[in-house]
Amino acid sequence: MIRAAYLALDPITRFVIVPLSFLPLLLTGPLLSLGTPWGLFRHYWILVKLVINILSTLILVVHLRPINYLALVAAEGTLSNTDRGTQVQLVVASGAGLVALLIATVLAVYKPRGMTAYGWRQQYEERTISPDTDTTR
Repeated sequence: MIRAAYLALDPITRFVIVPLSFLPLLLTGPLLSLGTPWGLFRHYWILVKLVINILSTLILVVHLRPINYLALVAAEGTLSNTDRGTQVQLVVASGAGLVALLIATVLAVYKPRGMTAYGWRQQYEERTISPDTDTTR
């Protein structure tokens, strides 16, 4: 059962998890930020979520080699106690990824206050050039 899990881990990681981890960075995040009042660079919590996504994706890419190694060892049938360090490394990285997802979820739900300098500038410009003001008088 463990060998089967390690064998499935490599293709699932390469062809499902990695592409889906790049999707929020490159497509959905920027597109959704354009259609919401929060924007992409206006609030600190959005920047923190962006950094969490970037770091999580980089850590995942770094761990492709140990995942591939364990899949190869499992395919050969030589999985032993000497590979325990690599297994622990993947468990710790998975736990850190779970913590990162939980932090990003809490930030998305509670949306803490705090605007960036760019956000303050944009808010000021929106207030000074308001469509409610009548400039014809």
